[in-house]
Amino acid sequence: MEKGLRAYMEVMRLVRRLPAETRPYYAKYARENFVNYRELDDSTSLSDLLRRAYTHTTWVLNKYSIDHSAADKLKKVCSCDGK
Repeated sequence: MEKGLRAYMEVMRLVRRLPAETRPYYAKYARENFVNYRELDDSTSLSDLLRRAYTHTTWVLNKYSIDHSAADKLKKVCSCDGK
């Protein structure tokens, strides 16, 4: 749970880098997805979800021409290899 919460905080921090008109949409999208999976207890599934959160976040950052290196903290939290 703690790892998921840290990942959520990092995603919300990155949402602030998006254009102002897109922030409410992506903040709501992230919140809903993290809430839907908060009761997850299988560590394998959690790592898959965190990897997916990182992948989706970097995709959104690239979509708005924001350097994906901004997500380095999220990458560390998710223990992703970036692939």
